[in-house]
Amino acid sequence: MAIQVEAPPAAEPRRRPEPRQLTRRERRQRRRPLLPALVFAIVLTQLPFVATLYYSTQRYNLLRPETRKFVGLSNYGRVFTDDLFRNAVLNTVKLTVTVVLLCALFGTALAVLLDKKFLGRSIVRTLLITPFLVMPAAAALVWKTSMLNPVFGIVNWVLSPFGAGQTDWTSRYPMTSIILVLTWQWTPFFMLIILAGLQSQSPEVLEAAKTDGATGGQTFRRVTMPHLRQFIELATVLGTIFILQTFDAIFMITQGGPGQATTNLPYFIYQQAFRAFNAGEAAAAGVITVVATIVFATFALRLVSGLFTTEVL
Repeated sequence: MAIQVEAPPAAEPRRRPEPRQLTRRERRQRRRPLLPALVFAIVLTQLPFVATLYYSTQRYNLLRPETRKFVGLSNYGRVFTDDLFRNAVLNTVKLTVTVVLLCALFGTALAVLLDKKFLGRSIVRTLLITPFLVMPAAAALVWKTSMLNPVFGIVNWVLSPFGAGQTDWTSRYPMTSIILVLTWQWTPFFMLIILAGLQSQSPEVLEAAKTDGATGGQTFRRVTMPHLRQFIELATVLGTIFILQTFDAIFMITQGGPGQATTNLPYFIYQQAFRAFNAGEAAAAGVITVVATIVFATFALRLVSGLFTTEVL
């Protein structure tokens, strides 16, 4: 007689317990430690911006404070129709785009160099990072007095065999001088981000490409560069936000000249506020700059968020 043995019932899959909903009191308790930081940020950022909005609606000259009166949006109209403001916008775009492109190019080249193993790589990496660690005002002063000086500058000394002589770089080529200084300062920032991307590349993928007979150039063009794309975009977005705020180099080296040739938006606001003493138009220009920066930053943050989402998936 055959004995039938019943199979044990299949174990039900264990369900992950659903997270408990926090009460309103628990949510408040969790957010309470963030309150001092929130208050500090509001005091330092939002209150001054509200004051700037208020002053942008006033005709307010710092030399004649008794003549201050409400003028509505007329300050914004004067700023938009000001040739100096349009020149500052053009200089800002020109300066930012050129510096970002050069930093991305040199940063990628230096990152590829540092990704190779060679004697003294640690020392070379430290030396290449140093420009990013120098204070911007100090770096601009060193470039003005030691590098670009027409009499005893190092740049003229290096280029003297090529007929440079005693070229006054900051007067004859002011925008080129500012671009040179900012490229020197911000290339290490791009280099560090791109180097992190290179070192995160899978060695198995590179080995597979080598096994398939791909040359070094083909591997870099078809495998490495697609992998580095998101890191280059991230460096470009963050670098653009920082370079848009450039003030130190322009103030220390060229003072916005000659002939407003290097005046960008931050320096234009400084001129309106502390040289023309026109606080109303300076505030209006500041509000316009902040709004434009917020629009760009919103796009940039969405792009960066998309990059990290893609990386997680």
